[in-house]
Amino acid sequence: MDETKQMVGQATPEQIEAWKEEHGEVYAIIVEDSVLYVRKPTRRDLSYASASAKNVGLDYIETLMKNCKLGGDETIITDDGKFMGASGQMASLIDIKAAAIKKL
Repeated sequence: MDETKQMVGQATPEQIEAWKEEHGEVYAIIVEDSVLYVRKPTRRDLSYASASAKNVGLDYIETLMKNCKLGGDETIITDDGKFMGASGQMASLIDIKAAAIKKL
């Protein structure tokens, strides 16, 4: 991909810095010539997505993507092909730590 080419939905560096100040980590999901900016999902986002999704598959990821969207090209959410490409990237933002249980 040509880094100098303007992408559809591309934010200014100032806007990205403002999002970082407000939300901490900001991620760009890039599909073809489009970019969607999202923040990391919170526990509340995950809970809402679980409750509102008809199943845990694509509905869940779509709800997360919509709730965590900061800006960018909306077609990444509305276009099936772009959405399918972006969905795996959105799922990778769900940070699950390893845990153990120990009988005492």
